[in-house]
Amino acid sequence: MLTQQELQDAQDIVYQHVSPTPCYQWPLLAEALSAPVWVKHENHTPTGAFKVRGGLVYLHHLIRSGQQGDLVTATRGNHGQSIPFAARMYDRRVHVYVPEGNSAEKNAAMREWGAELHVVGADFDEARMAAEAHAETKGGHLVGSFHPWLIQGVATYGLELFSSCADLKRVYVPIGMGSGAASLIAVRDLFDLDIEVIGVVAEAAPAMARSLSAGKIEETDSALTFADGVATRVPHPDAFAIMQKGLARVVQVSDDQIADAVRLLFRATHNVAEGAGAAALAALQKELTAGLVAHTEQSAVVLTGGNIDAEWFQQILAGQTPLVA
Repeated sequence: MLTQQELQDAQDIVYQHVSPTPCYQWPLLAEALSAPVWVKHENHTPTGAFKVRGGLVYLHHLIRSGQQGDLVTATRGNHGQSIPFAARMYDRRVHVYVPEGNSAEKNAAMREWGAELHVVGADFDEARMAAEAHAETKGGHLVGSFHPWLIQGVATYGLELFSSCADLKRVYVPIGMGSGAASLIAVRDLFDLDIEVIGVVAEAAPAMARSLSAGKIEETDSALTFADGVATRVPHPDAFAIMQKGLARVVQVSDDQIADAVRLLFRATHNVAEGAGAAALAALQKELTAGLVAHTEQSAVVLTGGNIDAEWFQQILAGQTPLVA
């Protein structure tokens, strides 16, 4: 799925614009968990999330292939920042489709990176279908949320993580459309590392977990979680195939558990995490509490992004869990 040359090429592209992000062990976090944990800080990128890496590599390869014209994509926010961020370098117009009620602050960031925003549909999957219709009827290159070029770019964070975290036994990573988890699997397998990759989904958006349990893709009727980065109803077939082969397991966490993890990350590290960004820590907490992993073993969590609206963050710090209708 990934070669060392492709990974080196991705680093050459990404590091022109994004510095390697840190992987820290925070004493107060270890005290709260009674276990050592590494935090991979993908909230420390120019767009506040890991997706920017994939966008840079995707646009690089797309332009070299000779593609002309507009770009069209759908998102809940972080993918929708990464594509216009990269497209600015090539003076390409980007149409980004988001669902109604999407994060106001992510919408504002996408516009400022240069995207032309279209608000369509009740959730991500309906926005995705609208983007597909735009590309088909009005023209433009459709940029999906899962693609080998995206994985190639995102894999640079996996290499950073595995290179800097000593004696690592497992890593927890949230699953939206799957590029983050797929990239960790790809790097782990490329270097034949004995490390578990554990996927994390919200209980309110369990499509990938149900699909892996059933052995076939299963869609859900809704994905009503404030962790918008994992709020998907329809797994991508290619992502499903990679997860089926490469994940150790999938952990489902509640919105209350995710909110608790957001609070803990802020209290122990003073880092702001969006819902999906805190989901990995919520899963580690859940498994430690249940005695499913040893408190003496080294685990890592990927803080995939910090782009949470101020109103929701205020609610969470006040001890509440944001409600999504």
